[in-house]
Amino acid sequence: MHTVPAFGVGTFRLNGQTAIDSVRNALDVGYRAVDTAQIYDNEADVGQAIAHSGVARSELFLTTKIWTANYAQTQLVASLRDSLHKLHTDYVDLTLIHWPAPGNGVALEETLTALAEAKAQGLTRHIGISNFNIELTQQAIAILGQNAIATNQIELSPYLQNRTLTQFLHGQGIQVTSYMTLAYGKVLTEPVLQRIADKHQATVAQIALAWALQLGYAVIPSSTKRENLASNLLARNIKLDADDMAHIASLERNGREVNPAGLAPIWD
Repeated sequence: MHTVPAFGVGTFRLNGQTAIDSVRNALDVGYRAVDTAQIYDNEADVGQAIAHSGVARSELFLTTKIWTANYAQTQLVASLRDSLHKLHTDYVDLTLIHWPAPGNGVALEETLTALAEAKAQGLTRHIGISNFNIELTQQAIAILGQNAIATNQIELSPYLQNRTLTQFLHGQGIQVTSYMTLAYGKVLTEPVLQRIADKHQATVAQIALAWALQLGYAVIPSSTKRENLASNLLARNIKLDADDMAHIASLERNGREVNPAGLAPIWD
């Protein structure tokens, strides 16, 4: 059974009232998983939206990510407590290391040991990683144990399918969470996806999300529009056939959108 809900709402690049409205609308149309991060500078906005939503905390799955400035053992737990304060909650369901940030001066073992301590203190129910390649994931498994890592949240889209990494993660029993599944909207004009969308009487966004879901990934698309948030959720009802999946597989072009120098690993 997967730890991370298959469908959540992302909040990357959303701040202030825009973030509050997006999360409020998402919860209103049926989302129960919300993804944020310290560096997004919107944890307080997310917390406000949740607090005023009328949805019980026990019904929600809340994810945040530790930023690189807080990777030291002396800072990680304290920074997560600060995140909890902003989020108006006593715990989050999942805490991730946001980027491996090789060479940032803090050993991976120190960071992950501190993350495990945050879990031991009850500040987070699950822990995981984000933007880790195979080598770094292997190191994380060696430090934390194979069953301790709930997910690796990585960029995936029809244009960046990352099969080597995802196959490795599946083999290790680590759930894959796909972010940027729509490639900043670039896949929305893809003719192959449009033809499949027409066939299923769906939107292209729904097809891209259905593709990820069908591969067993969790997805966290974001939108500022209530109608798009509701529409995206309908991807859960779409069943793509083998022909559809083969056509989408052919779209691979290593189309990576996010690759920050100093933070990203050497990709597989």
